[in-house]
Amino acid sequence: MGRLYASLIGLGMIWGTSFMFIKILLQTLGPAEVVFGRTFFGAAMLVAIAVATKKSMRPFMKLPHAKLLAIALANNVLPWLLISAGETKITSSLASIINATTPIWTLLIGFLFFSTKLRKNQWIGALIGFCGIFFLSDFGGDSFGAGNLAGILMMSGAALCYGIGSHMTKKYADEIPIFELSLYTLAFSSGASFIAMLVTGLPEASVFFSLPNIGAFVGLGAVGSGLAYLIYYYLVQKGGPEFSAMVTYLAPVFAIIWGAFLLGEDIHLSMLLGLAVIFAGVYISSIKSSEKYAIRSNH
Repeated sequence: MGRLYASLIGLGMIWGTSFMFIKILLQTLGPAEVVFGRTFFGAAMLVAIAVATKKSMRPFMKLPHAKLLAIALANNVLPWLLISAGETKITSSLASIINATTPIWTLLIGFLFFSTKLRKNQWIGALIGFCGIFFLSDFGGDSFGAGNLAGILMMSGAALCYGIGSHMTKKYADEIPIFELSLYTLAFSSGASFIAMLVTGLPEASVFFSLPNIGAFVGLGAVGSGLAYLIYYYLVQKGGPEFSAMVTYLAPVFAIIWGAFLLGEDIHLSMLLGLAVIFAGVYISSIKSSEKYAIRSNH
C-alpha cells in the first residue's frame, strides 16, 4: 500500500503542476500551440519508453482508428484547448478547482447519453457540485464581468469533455491495452492539434523552442501527459477505480500551492469555499458508487 499511496500523491503533484505549466506557456504561445506541444512531448515520451523497453504492440493498421481519434478529441484535444483558453481568463488555481467537477459531469453524461441510472445521492452530489461553481463565479466580486465567467465556462466545458471521453473510452476502447491506448490517442491528438495550430497561425520557431518553453513542455507533456498516464493506469490496475479516483481531490490542492508559491497567484475565500463545496458534491455522489471504471481528472 505504501507504493500505491506514494504513486497517488506523486500523480496529484504532477497533475497539479499541469495548470502552472500551461499558464507559463501562455505567456508566449497560444492555446493551440500549447496543446500541440503537450501532446507531441507526451507521445514522444511514450515512444521513448516503448523503444527502451522493447515493448511489443499491435500493428498500427489493425487499430480502430476512427474510435481512437474520437477518444483523442474528447479526452485530449478539446478539453486541453478549452483549459488553455480558459487560463487566459482565470488563474491556474481556479482552473484546477473547476476541473475537479469532472466526476460530476461524467455522471450526468452517463445518464443523458449512455443509459446510466443515477441514484438519489448522485443527483444531490451533482447539484452541490454546481453550487460550488456558483461560488467560484464570485457574482459579487470585482472580477465578475472581466473574463472570470468566460474562463469558468471554458473550464466547465473541458470537464464536460473529460466526462464524454471517459464513457467513450469505456465503451469503445476497453479491449485496447493501456499503453497502446495512451500512446495512440496522444499521437492522434498531436496531429489534430497541429492542424488547429495551422489554422490559428504557426508560432516563430525561436519562441516555440525557447529554453523556458521546452522545459515547460517537458513538465506538461512528457511528464504530465506521458509518464502520468502510466502512473494513473497503474493505480487503476493495482488500487482499483475508487482508489485511483482520489487523485481528483489531490490535483487541485497541489495546483493551488504551485500557483500561490511559484506564480504568485492570490488565494481568495470564494476559491476555498467553492473547492470545499465541489469536493463535498464529488464525495456525496461517489458514496457506494456502482461505477466500474475510474473517472479521469487532470490533467
